[in-house]
Amino acid sequence: MKSLSHLFLIDPVVMARIDAAAGQSGIPLYDLMERAGQAVAASALRHYPQAQRLIVLCGGGNNGGDGYVAARALLHSGAVVAVHHLGDVVALRGDARTAFERSGVTPLPLGDYRPLSGDVVIDAVFGAGLSRDVPQELVRVIEAVTQAKVPVLAVDLPSGLCGRRGVPLGASFRAERTITFMARKPGHLLMPGRELCGTLEVFDIGIPSRILEAHSGSIAENDPLVWRSALPADDLETHKFRRGHLTVFSGPAHATGACRMAALAALKAGAGIVTVAAPRQALDVLSTTLTAVMNAPMDDADDLRSWLEDGRHGTFVLGPGFGDLEKARQFVSLLGDRAVVLDADAITAFRDHKEALFARVTSGTGKFVLTPHEGEFARLFPDLAADKMLSKIEKAQVASARSDAVLVYKGADTVIAGTDGRAVVNTNATASLATAGSGDVLAGIIGALMAQGTPAFEAAAAGVWLHGEAGHRAGSGMTAEDLAHAVRPFV
Repeated sequence: MKSLSHLFLIDPVVMARIDAAAGQSGIPLYDLMERAGQAVAASALRHYPQAQRLIVLCGGGNNGGDGYVAARALLHSGAVVAVHHLGDVVALRGDARTAFERSGVTPLPLGDYRPLSGDVVIDAVFGAGLSRDVPQELVRVIEAVTQAKVPVLAVDLPSGLCGRRGVPLGASFRAERTITFMARKPGHLLMPGRELCGTLEVFDIGIPSRILEAHSGSIAENDPLVWRSALPADDLETHKFRRGHLTVFSGPAHATGACRMAALAALKAGAGIVTVAAPRQALDVLSTTLTAVMNAPMDDADDLRSWLEDGRHGTFVLGPGFGDLEKARQFVSLLGDRAVVLDADAITAFRDHKEALFARVTSGTGKFVLTPHEGEFARLFPDLAADKMLSKIEKAQVASARSDAVLVYKGADTVIAGTDGRAVVNTNATASLATAGSGDVLAGIIGALMAQGTPAFEAAAAGVWLHGEAGHRAGSGMTAEDLAHAVRPFV
């Protein structure tokens, strides 16, 4: 059974500390290498029984040591094995050298490898800790393997892929399968790393859970285990106001589609009442296109002040199709003590007024959620967006700390970051979610969960996950309207 500890993502630097702590606890580190290498060999034999040659590419570190253990195990199994080494094997030290000496193989230079039909490459050159561009010798091998379409089984992480950021360092293998040990790294889930890793297997090599948990930190995969306990419990005595009243702001009459999709998704996600607050000239359009969703006139800040006099109006979605950026800024200035999802135009409205937004958010009660896509994130946080040394997780964490809002940094690898430093990476999204209006649906789901009393971070994380599940139900070729109809509460 999956536990929360299995969801944690371990930074490569922290993983090195975990290995060191295991050694200090009395576990021989070579034993860990032996188990890792044996697991690699078993994976290769299990998944590639048709291979005519198993080509093990080794580097000069512990990843290479895993490769030498795997090569020895494969030879003992009767497989045809060739080993190629990057650099001079004389430079091998410690456990990697022990693994090499016990393997009994004589490696060839890495640059001598020429892919043949029937080969399967076991990539044990660099692990997750790589922090520099790969050497040209390896680049040429990567290009040759890619061109020949030779299957690659990567050890820990495809060589060339940054374990922290999930981006290639000059070049990277595209693995068909990757086997890593004890815990996944951020680079396994962040794009394009997730695609470059192929099918991922996590193998337990025997480091005690207490050591992992002591170093696990606050980054994990988004999963119901992270947030399900924070969702509202079903109660037979509940009523519509106890299930929350969500207000979704509308734009002008010609741009009501976005708010309608957000409102419909919010109802589907369990909000007790959803009201679209719209300019009076848009009410006719809304009244003929919405049934279960209520409508209310709201032309200006005075109307909003009157609306806020009712304490049941505590949760809002602002931005989808809103259009009027000046009015968006006025509305945000009045919502500082409410639970608010800011999306689309409500984010763009503060492109030149960032400090005003952050001052308003930090003066509230920590209930703001910002849901920027890549371009919107760059409008609010241009320095973070341009910093290539930060991972998407780190960018979202810094942005959340700076703004005091929960950040939903959208994309194929959406990152949700909380003001307390927690962050989760979502993995259940489908490619079909990349369609106009999909973000409006997401804003409605998050707003519905917040209206029901779910804390902002958990509402954002759950909303993103439920959005992904709706995408699977709606299927390929869906529209945002299909997606909204496919939303379901978490059961």
